[in-house]
Amino acid sequence: MNQLISLLEENSRLTNAQLAVMLDISEEEVAEQIRQYESDGILIGYTAVIDKERLDKEYVEAYIELKVTPKRDHGFDEIAVKVAAYDEVKDVYLMSGGYDLIVVVTGTNFKDIAMFVARRLSTLDSVESTATHFLLKRYKEHGVLLDTAEKDERSV
Repeated sequence: MNQLISLLEENSRLTNAQLAVMLDISEEEVAEQIRQYESDGILIGYTAVIDKERLDKEYVEAYIELKVTPKRDHGFDEIAVKVAAYDEVKDVYLMSGGYDLIVVVTGTNFKDIAMFVARRLSTLDSVESTATHFLLKRYKEHGVLLDTAEKDERSV
């Protein structure tokens, strides 16, 4: 993988000047390479890693396995695009194994996600079955260890 891509993947907040020093090239070369990656569709977004457990709002995430019947001439793409269009859906992946698609869904509570699966996902024509797994705790995300140590409030 390209060194510039690796650096951006590790920390997308690095400035062009910092990247230029790290790569021993000019800032203009860095800017041009980034523009090229963006126009080629290689670099398609920038994101922050957020420890959602520290937010002051309710947040639930679930991983939903979908077993689907692929459509003739469209394979899994047609159903994947349809599922991805829902606002609740964060990610959709085609997988090997017992299920065909993994769908990452977010909501404010377990019931919201359960209703989404029951009323929207499972009713789609191509969906044969679902299995829902709720995320209970994050330890590492996008290569970043989250602060998982429980603080002991007792004094010694």
